[in-house]
Amino acid sequence: MTPAHPQKWPVQVVRGGVDPQLLKDCRDLLAAAEESDGNPSISEQTLVTMRAGNSAGHTLLTLALYAPDEDSDPATGEDLAGFAVVVEEPDGSGILEIAVHPAYRNQGVADRLVGALKEARGFDGLKAWSHGNHEAAAELAARYGYAPVRELWKMRMTTADTDLPDAGLPDGVSIRTFVPGQDEEAWLAANKAAFAHHPEQGNLTRADLEARMAEDWFDPAGFFLAEDRDGRLLGYHWTKVHPRHGEHPAIGEVYVVGVAPEAQGMGLGRALTIAGIRHLRDSGLSAVMLYVDADNSAAVSLYRRLGFSRWDMDVMYGPAAAG
Repeated sequence: MTPAHPQKWPVQVVRGGVDPQLLKDCRDLLAAAEESDGNPSISEQTLVTMRAGNSAGHTLLTLALYAPDEDSDPATGEDLAGFAVVVEEPDGSGILEIAVHPAYRNQGVADRLVGALKEARGFDGLKAWSHGNHEAAAELAARYGYAPVRELWKMRMTTADTDLPDAGLPDGVSIRTFVPGQDEEAWLAANKAAFAHHPEQGNLTRADLEARMAEDWFDPAGFFLAEDRDGRLLGYHWTKVHPRHGEHPAIGEVYVVGVAPEAQGMGLGRALTIAGIRHLRDSGLSAVMLYVDADNSAAVSLYRRLGFSRWDMDVMYGPAAAG
């Protein structure tokens, strides 16, 4: 029997990499949450960092709240009710993300974790993601003086209902698929140039790339590179497939599309996007989704023309004064 008093449960505070058992418990919790919500509760980059610990300039802080059995030692409780992760940059800024198991929601688990974070680190320099922008997250943010500072739209299209136009590659440009062991450095350079002002994507490292390539979902056949006649990488479209979760069917993703600065304005982003969507559709996926910043009007307009519509939204919260 589990007592419903999360404010009295002890919180484990882990600095640096998490041990295999805690990482497994976190992944099990995330799987249950995604099956319930249809959305991931934390970002992929945060999971990558949890596996790596303090590396590539990041400092990691994880807080885990286990629901103790009434008749056992709280420290050996079997159910992970929720966890919070802070990925901190060298300048002291950081991103907070929180996940709560569906069975323990609306009991004050997130509030307990935020209170423990306040004691362990404080909120200086922190912003926080709410994936799906749940009402409870908005209320918790407001209670601690946080307000929305960024919106990330999730857009979706149904492939069977969409007549995709021809890709229309620029003259002298061809598309091929990514070759592991050959294209990593060229891709990292192109990605850094394409996303020079992006807060997350532009800072990906070789370790970040290899961590993604090690995931079960990675498939080089869905990773498209656009080159000129001299073999220079001008752009890319990396697709992803999310497997079925409970009642939520498998869905494809326009994972990331990037175009080098010197190739922008040629229609290459549109051509690469269409090529990736065709691949996902031909793989048997009936729906495709993507993430895009709400204020990126050019990208939003392109995706709308291709048949995407807004489906959901993630919201980043920061101190109200900053908002």
